[in-house]
Amino acid sequence: MIVVGGGVIGLTTALVLAEHGRRVRVWTREPAERTTSAVAGALWWPYRIEPEAFAGEWALTSLTVYQELAERPGETGVRMVEGVHAGLRLDELGPWATRVPELRETGAGLQARLPLIDMPVHLGWLRERFLAAGGVVEERSVKDLAEAFESEAVDVVVNCTGLGARELVPDPAVRPVRGQLVVVENPGITTWFTAAGHSDVKTTYFFPQPGGLILGGTAEADEWSLVPDPAVAEEIVRRCAEVRPEIAGARVLGHRIGLRPTRDAVRLDRELRADGRVLVHNYGHGGAGITVAWGCAHDAARLAEG
Repeated sequence: MIVVGGGVIGLTTALVLAEHGRRVRVWTREPAERTTSAVAGALWWPYRIEPEAFAGEWALTSLTVYQELAERPGETGVRMVEGVHAGLRLDELGPWATRVPELRETGAGLQARLPLIDMPVHLGWLRERFLAAGGVVEERSVKDLAEAFESEAVDVVVNCTGLGARELVPDPAVRPVRGQLVVVENPGITTWFTAAGHSDVKTTYFFPQPGGLILGGTAEADEWSLVPDPAVAEEIVRRCAEVRPEIAGARVLGHRIGLRPTRDAVRLDRELRADGRVLVHNYGHGGAGITVAWGCAHDAARLAEG
């Protein structure tokens, strides 16, 4: 079995399959640390993902896993951190929200203790656990998913290529939503904050990570540039400093750009090829790949195993 794609969706799916006893190879164009997943702010929350009903269930499955992984934060990169989603109310969300422990309304919005994930550490942990389960990671580029079926020994291919699915499937419904982040020295902030609507181009959020305070952000549809815009970066810092003034004087450590692989609805389905072999698609998770990774991985594994 081959999983194409080595971001958080691909590695999590491959890990679930390997721990179900399957022999799995991951084909990835680049190391996990250079994928879109690696630059994510990585707060657990179903953001820019459809359909909400399915996304909520996938997210809750993942939440249970992350709560367990948070018992070993240094190893897994997962911590449970308190914070506020400004301006949100429970009645604006789907039924899934009532099942999130301690999610409560306050005068400022919704407050909760949620998983916040240090992605470079977490991706490394996923890869090592996958290798320990007998998996293999190969760095290689593909121009067509059919390449993965060239060996007769491959009975199932799982497509976790994210934005790459736009060309590989091909699926023009997959579109980039560009996010720009700024990393600054943390002036002592220990809680996260978001003010980010699903359709907002400009968003305001900050996440305290071990490598610094991550400030955001933007959500620019159909923008492909990976070059940070200095004016946008200044505006991000200014918006975050309106919430916490001490951010204004924080030293800038770096800039990040990520292209969220957005689709009108996540594609998670099974194709039976003419030769009887199976192609499973698991892509289009928008800004919530980390949030739904484990739920989607278990569903993808069920489809792969028939």
